[in-house]
Amino acid sequence: MSSHSDRARAGADRTNLYDDITNKIISQLEAGHFPWVQPWGSAAAKAPLSLPKNASTGRAYSGINVLILWGAVIERGYPTQSWLTFRQAVSLGGNVRKGERGITVVYADRFVPGEERNRAEETGGDARAVPFLKRFTVFNTEQCEDLPDAIAVSPLSPGLELIEPRVRALIEATGIKFHIGGSKAFYSPSHDRVQVPPPQAFFEPIDWHRTALHELGHATGHRSRLARDLSGTFGTRRYAFEELVAEISAAFSCASLSIVPTVRHADYIGSWLEVLREDNRAIVRAASRASKAADWLLGHLPDETALSIAKDLGNDRRAA
Repeated sequence: MSSHSDRARAGADRTNLYDDITNKIISQLEAGHFPWVQPWGSAAAKAPLSLPKNASTGRAYSGINVLILWGAVIERGYPTQSWLTFRQAVSLGGNVRKGERGITVVYADRFVPGEERNRAEETGGDARAVPFLKRFTVFNTEQCEDLPDAIAVSPLSPGLELIEPRVRALIEATGIKFHIGGSKAFYSPSHDRVQVPPPQAFFEPIDWHRTALHELGHATGHRSRLARDLSGTFGTRRYAFEELVAEISAAFSCASLSIVPTVRHADYIGSWLEVLREDNRAIVRAASRASKAADWLLGHLPDETALSIAKDLGNDRRAA
């Protein structure tokens, strides 16, 4: 009875797995996307055109797994085609970052059930092999941390030539974890990590720098740096205030680096107005904290860069 139930569950699991894969492909086709002709070379594709591979073994994935992993790379904006299981990441001395969601891939093979083997022996016929799928979870190397340099995604590789050398030097000097990839820009306080899409994803490369400095402004608030309150959730006054701090900080940093500042989050203006109308001291506090944030960031510029900027600012002041 138990054996029969196990086989029934295994059969149902195989059916569900086939259904899951098929339904995913159907939904892509219905949306006008061909999963075997991904939009390589467009803003949607951050990773280079290649077959996905296992970063630990070096083996390329094949069959349906290629379509599954290509789809994940496009959907999530990963900058690499390299993947690892959780155990492989750990065995390499790294780990999968907390909260990351993996991708289900499958291993296809055939096996001969015991009953079929017995039947073949009794009748003298050939045993029939049964195809099966086994699912397991993999993570893009961009979802991992502390991997060996030879495997880890370089945090400043995609579009490196489009990044201003002074801004690149600043990012590297701060020691803040900074990853280029994905389709969204954000700072994660729990992971103390900044992520910004590659420069190619922006209409103008200069906008990448404004965005990067905004997210770095948030990162200065980490408890190990300036220890601001970063506990606000989207839609709250506390969240709006921190966004205002980061926005002003980015403007100060941009000006110091000769980058024309701009308002990145026009959709936040309404919430900023609410904060300012409720508290007439809020803008003074926000500007003060923004100055401290910009000072913290700019204080990490390498000496030669800092001297160059100081010289430029001095010339500007004398000209005025």
